[in-house]
Parts: sequence; structure tokens; C-alpha cells
Amino acid sequence: MPADLKDLRIDRDSHSNGGGATRRTAVWIAGAVVLLILLAAGALAYSKWNAPVEVQIVRVRALNRSSAEPGTILNATGYIVAAHKIEVSAKVVGKVAWIGVDKGDKVRLGQVIVRLEDEEYRAQVQQARGQLVTLEARLRELEAGSRPEEVAEARANLENARADLVNYKQNLDRIQKLTSDGVVSKQQLDDAQARFDGQTARANSLQKRFDLVRIGPRQEQIDAARGQVQQARGALAFAESQLNNTIIRSPVTGTILERAVEVGEFVTTSFVGDRGAKGYVVSLADLNDLEVELDISQNDFAKLGPSQRGWVTTDAYPDHKYDGYIRQISPEANRQKATVQVKVKIAKPDELLRPDMNASVAFYSDAKPEAGAAAKPVIVAPAAAIREGAVFVAFDGKAVRRPVKTGATNSQGVLIESGLIGGEDLIVNPPAGLKDGDRVKGKNG
Repeated sequence: MPADLKDLRIDRDSHSNGGGATRRTAVWIAGAVVLLILLAAGALAYSKWNAPVEVQIVRVRALNRSSAEPGTILNATGYIVAAHKIEVSAKVVGKVAWIGVDKGDKVRLGQVIVRLEDEEYRAQVQQARGQLVTLEARLRELEAGSRPEEVAEARANLENARADLVNYKQNLDRIQKLTSDGVVSKQQLDDAQARFDGQTARANSLQKRFDLVRIGPRQEQIDAARGQVQQARGALAFAESQLNNTIIRSPVTGTILERAVEVGEFVTTSFVGDRGAKGYVVSLADLNDLEVELDISQNDFAKLGPSQRGWVTTDAYPDHKYDGYIRQISPEANRQKATVQVKVKIAKPDELLRPDMNASVAFYSDAKPEAGAAAKPVIVAPAAAIREGAVFVAFDGKAVRRPVKTGATNSQGVLIESGLIGGEDLIVNPPAGLKDGDRVKGKNG
């Protein structure tokens, strides 16, 4: 073979040995890369797994008892009600002639709010007054007795009757004599006798009449007349009262809550219905005398006592707090609800409060601390830091779980009776997976 062509021949054995070394080198390089990647991933995972958890940290406050709020022993919800709501009704039946108030108006004690038609009642007053005048005149007549003229008239009538009786007697005697002589008939004698007897009876009657006129009326007649006068006066007073009752006045100073009638509507003394006669004209209440009506569960009722104090707030104005105290506790429980009704009087209500508003009452204990307890600080912690009777304290970059004993709550937080001394850094809203010893750091640290 020529030398030139021999130089161009490929040595296959030599190429095959070099290719194996190259593959081994590539494998080693790939393995090294994978190892580096695994090491980097492990380091990254380790750093992430062992990284501190970001948490919100709040320092525990230790307050003096003089500056700490009283602890809440019970929270309850209910409705604001007027302590004394009044439905003003009419005492008489009639149509509304005038009404001078509307819902929301303030009225004074004795202020006229409604007038009813009064023509019939005025006529009854006039009739009763006339009857009284008649009976009073009759009584005065009986009390004054007979007038001299009446006595003189009765005496004159009696004397005339006696004179006629004498004349009839003389005539009867003559006829009796003539009859015995046979001059006149028996019939004439009988007629004369009858005239004499009649005149005798008349004279006796006039005698009695004269005696009665002379001594005046009997005491029983005067007493009976006085009774009739008293009865007439009562009838007049009743008629005048009925007339006055057509003017309806406010029984208290307060605010009109409802206007139930309009001009021309018929008002009665008892409620008939929305479309019939009305039993009341307005309802009103003193809005300076408000209460919160609560239904307290029987399980919580033992926490309260007479005149228990509490803070009253409303959903409408949650930033306004009103001092209140228990004014009334129902003497019986509600069997169906298993509750006891309690009414809390609001000490100083203002114009923001309205009846039927939702209201909450936070009852607090006003018990005084025992002797020597004033120096002991009050430990207050946020409620969000407490979980299952324990808290997490951030100490030296780690979460340390510490059991605590809690007490009452107030607007400053939860009172801690034991487990904290004050000044600790508490983890607020700890993550669900946080465990004792986990590394932590503050969100702002």
C-alpha cells in the first residue's frame, strides 16, 4: 500500500479506547452536578425548615388595681324599653274633633293632646243643672216652713167652716123639731143631717190642714228633699266630669311614641280593632327613664345579684357606654326558654337611645380587693394570645409555651391570675402549627 494512503487509514482500536474514557468522564461530571444540586436543595430545604416563624408580639401589661377596669362577669344582649310606657285612652265615647300631637313630639304633664266632640255632654250638663235648681228650690221651701199668709188663709178657711157648721147645726135642730111635730117629712130631716155631717167632716179636715200649715213640713220631708238635692248634685258632677273627659290630657311629661287616631275617628273606652273604634289615642313614655330588658340563662343567673352594675352599649352607637344597674328581677322563670327576665335601668340616657334598640350589657364585679391586695399588680393579656389555657412567650428567639389561669375580661383584655408576672412578650394569634421551642421572630424585627 502506498505510504500516503497508509497515513490516511483510521486506527479503529485507538479511537474505541479514547471514547470509553470520555463517557466515564461525562458520567463523573453528571454525578457531581447532581450531587451539588442535591446538596443545594437540601441546604435550601434545611434553611427553610429551620427558619424562624414570623409572629406578632405584644408585651404583657401589669396595671395597678386603681387603674384597672373591673372584670366582666357576664355579657348579655336584649332590647331597650321604656320603663313606663303609657297608652292614653279616653274615658268617654265620641269622635275625635281635634288632635294636637304627632309621633316624636314632646309633651308636658297636663297638656291637651286630643279633643272629642262634646255637644251631647254639654246638653247633659245643662239638663242636670236645671234639675238641681228645681230640687234646691223645693228644699228651701220646706226648710222655710209655711208663710204667714198661708197660715192666715188656713185659719180663715177653718173659721168659715166652723161658722157654716154652726148654721147647719141650728138648721138640723129646727128640722128635727118640725119633723117630730109632723110639719116636715123624714126626707128633709135626712138631708139636713147629711149636710151637717158633711160640714163637720170639712171642718175637721180644715182643722188638720191649719195645724199642718201652722207647724210646717215634717223633718222626714225635709230630709228626703235634701237627699234628692244631693243626688241631683252628683248627677251634675258626673255630667260635668263626662264633659271634661272629652278633653284628653297627657298624664306625664314624655315623648309621643305612637299616634293611634285621626280627626273624625270614633274613640271608645275599650279596644275594638284597627278598623273599628280605637281604645287609645296615643302612646307615650318618658325617654329619660329607659331600661334594657334581658333574658338571662338560668345557668348564668347565679352570677348576678340585686342592683348588679354593668355597662350598656348599643349596636347603633358601640362607642357610647352608659352606666346601668339591675332594677328588677322577675319573680318567676320562663320554663320554655329556661331564662329569667332582668331589667337594667340606664342611669343617664341621652337622645341617642331609642326604645326597641338592640343593646348589650356587660355586667362587672364591683367587689373591693382584700386588705393588702392593692399592691399586687393586675396582669392583663390580649384574648387573642390565649389558646387552650396557655400562651406562647417569645424568649431568646423561640416560642415557649406557658400555661396560665385566666379570670374575668374587660375592655383592656383578659385578667391573668397566674402564669405571667408582667413584661413578657406574648405571641398574638399564634399559628396553628406552632409548638413549644419553635424559632420565632417578630414581624417588625
